[in-house]
Amino acid sequence: MKWAVVSIFILSVLYVHFRGKARLPFFRQLFDHSSIMAPLNIFMYMFSKVPTNTPYLPTSTFADLKILEDNWETIRDEAKGLIGLEKIRAAEKNDDAGFNSFFKAGWKRFYLKWYDASHPSAEQFCPKTVALLRRTPSVKAAMFAELAPGGTLNPHRDPFAGSLRYHLGLVTPNDDRCFIEVNQQRYSWRDGQGVVFDETFIHWAQNGCDSNRIIIFCDIERPMRYRWAQAINRWLGRHMMSAAASPNETGDETGGINKLFRFVWAAGQYRRALKKFSKPLYMCIKFGLIIGVVLAIIYL
Repeated sequence: MKWAVVSIFILSVLYVHFRGKARLPFFRQLFDHSSIMAPLNIFMYMFSKVPTNTPYLPTSTFADLKILEDNWETIRDEAKGLIGLEKIRAAEKNDDAGFNSFFKAGWKRFYLKWYDASHPSAEQFCPKTVALLRRTPSVKAAMFAELAPGGTLNPHRDPFAGSLRYHLGLVTPNDDRCFIEVNQQRYSWRDGQGVVFDETFIHWAQNGCDSNRIIIFCDIERPMRYRWAQAINRWLGRHMMSAAASPNETGDETGGINKLFRFVWAAGQYRRALKKFSKPLYMCIKFGLIIGVVLAIIYL
């Protein structure tokens, strides 16, 4: 039984790694968060109602997204208001584990909705956009996301296949130098135009222009072929993904993952100091711990 579980896990990681044309370096994939989630994601792919072999899907697949596209100028105006108030910004207290690495690239965000977590600040500053999101049941999470001129988000894959990603251009350079590339297929944002893609393919983004890119960035629940599979996906989103909630302001909810991440980030300061002091020593300790955990799993 133990070896069956280990085999399923290894095969799941290999499938995730070789899925698509673009891949992470093998050892990075081995220790990437998407590998931890690989067996669960295989379930999502197996019972997905929408194709899993293509990076992009037609926005018409999700009829309720038309509400957002029809009202994109209203949404854009509220985003512009936030820019004037400097509310679209990086996390101030190291409490956004999911996007922490993006902040170094000049990426900023303002949460409008995050699964079942509460964000009173969104109601306060963006009431019209929040009202529109209530009319789009497929959208489980949403934020305004800014990518500064010259900003680049390195290749990565998101860990959870229970959702798909939707971007709607609001204030963009309208230029092909400002783009996202998903599984080696490039898309350039345009004002008022939306795109849906599978964020569990390797993707990266760049703003090669001299003006900001502002979009509304949404997680859409992946449609599943059976009601019981949809119920499992919905339950996971409600409990697992809500734990990754990050606040815009005092009074917004912080999920358990991000409460813990504050301490992980602080511990990481010592890890980074050790790596700077001696990279060979750091690598020796790192791989020693990894091997120890693997051996413990095998022999316990």
